[in-house]
Amino acid sequence: MIIVKIDTKERFTVITPQDADLSVNMTEELGNLLLSYLQKDIPHIVLNMQDVKAMEEEAAEKIAGTQQQFYAAGHSFVICCLQPGVEKTFARKDFFDGMNITPSESEAWDIVQMEEIERELLKDD
Repeated sequence: MIIVKIDTKERFTVITPQDADLSVNMTEELGNLLLSYLQKDIPHIVLNMQDVKAMEEEAAEKIAGTQQQFYAAGHSFVICCLQPGVEKTFARKDFFDGMNITPSESEAWDIVQMEEIERELLKDD
C-alpha cells in the first residue's frame, strides 16, 4: 500500500508519495488515485516526488502514461522535486522531452496556472 500526503489547493492538488522506493505495484495504486482526480472539481495535479529516492522503470512508465491521460483530458499534471535516482530512471526511459517536470513545487504551481490560462484563451477562440 502506498502512503501519500494530499494537499488540496484552490486550483490543483499536490500529491506527495511518502515512500522512498516506488515499485510497479505501488505505482499502479498511485495511478488509480491520480486518475480519480479526473472526475473531481479540481482535476489538476502536482506530483511532488521529493521523498522518492528510487523507482522501477515500469513505475516511471506508469507515471508518464498517467500524465499523458491528464493532458489528453485537458487537465494539468506536473511532476516536481525529482531526486537523482528517480531522475536517472526517467532519463533512461527518455521521458523528459514529453513530460512536464519542474525542479520545485512553486514552479509546478506556476505551470498549472499558466496552462489553465492557456486553456481559457484557447476556449475563447
